[in-house]
Amino acid sequence: MTDLRRAIPADAAALAAFAGKAFDAAFAHLYPPADLAQFHAESRSVGKYAAALADPDTRVALVEDGGEILAYALIIMGGHFPDRPAPQPQRPVLLSQLYCAGHTTSQGLGARLLDWSVSEAEGWGADAIQLSVYSGNHGAQAFYRRHGFTHVGDTHFWVGQTCDDEFLYERALG
Repeated sequence: MTDLRRAIPADAAALAAFAGKAFDAAFAHLYPPADLAQFHAESRSVGKYAAALADPDTRVALVEDGGEILAYALIIMGGHFPDRPAPQPQRPVLLSQLYCAGHTTSQGLGARLLDWSVSEAEGWGADAIQLSVYSGNHGAQAFYRRHGFTHVGDTHFWVGQTCDDEFLYERALG
């Protein structure tokens, strides 16, 4: 039985470890080792997650089984993509990260976390939830389209010195 709960500051180390492994499982093959190491140091460190968990505008949910993290989502109230074409939402929420352990794919964990993210955003009074998805990740793009997101623009995502093309997806709320 899996449990979904909001992460607390004491989860920072376990979350950073899981987040690094989940990112690597999905994308490590795309990057030189030095770029991947730089990305982890800048974006997936214990300190980054500790700061996120202490930020009142950032919320993280974990799906666990027996205390083992299987998936997580990180949302930022008021976060957005400045390069999104007009009209910009007035009160957006950014779904910054949503990752599941590879062996849990198609078990509904991503959908549970997405539902949690939308519920949190609506509770905050958001008019949209936004995210970016790697242009080559067709499975994730299909997942988000099934859940009411549409492609609204393009952006870039840096992993070390490697620049990826990403798609901006958005779902109107309210």
